[in-house]
Amino acid sequence: MSLWSRISDALGALTSGESLSDVFSYLRTAPEKRVGFAIAVIALGAKMAKADGQVTRDEVTAFREVFNIPRADEKNAAKLFNLARQDVAGFEQYAAKIAAMFGAEDAALCDLMEGLFFIAVADGEYHPAEDDFLAQVAEILGFEPARFHALRARFVPGTDPDPYEVLGVSPQDEVTEIRAAWRAEVRESHPDRMIARGVPEEAIKLAEKRLIAVNRAWEMINQERG
Repeated sequence: MSLWSRISDALGALTSGESLSDVFSYLRTAPEKRVGFAIAVIALGAKMAKADGQVTRDEVTAFREVFNIPRADEKNAAKLFNLARQDVAGFEQYAAKIAAMFGAEDAALCDLMEGLFFIAVADGEYHPAEDDFLAQVAEILGFEPARFHALRARFVPGTDPDPYEVLGVSPQDEVTEIRAAWRAEVRESHPDRMIARGVPEEAIKLAEKRLIAVNRAWEMINQERG
């Protein structure tokens, strides 16, 4: 059964009168965490999106930055997006429920934030409203400001990211500490580790993009320090 079929089943478990955000109450086990992750990215992405009404081609393209969506499942993904757009629950409720589902300090929450950043910059722009939205989501998820800034440095277009900020380290740190931080990021980016913590296989392209960013940051620091 595909991820999108499992999402349809999860939504079908809701009784009349409940909102989409209530689906997290039904997701408890590890396989269901992958469903919850996908719903959270799409639902929060829908709340962040500027478009009103129907899903546009640009929005589908944005979600393809995170998920592998087979053509046969595009309608299901679009349906989920529109449900999230129509749900009266605010994004704060979604963020709080996904945080409770995974638990504080869970690396999957970082994966979730990266997915939202991919969606935010998919059109080549990063608006102040999107930055404010993502900062609020990060705060609900328990991120320290420095951690949020490190993630943002990897994605904001039109700027040269600070390699130290990308790795979440300081220019005053010893090279051994910076190397350790880089290696930790590489380990956390391994697809097997991401799947084990609840990221769907359909979203493993997150690992590729993260590795590019952290490896480039380490190369820049290594060159700078000789």
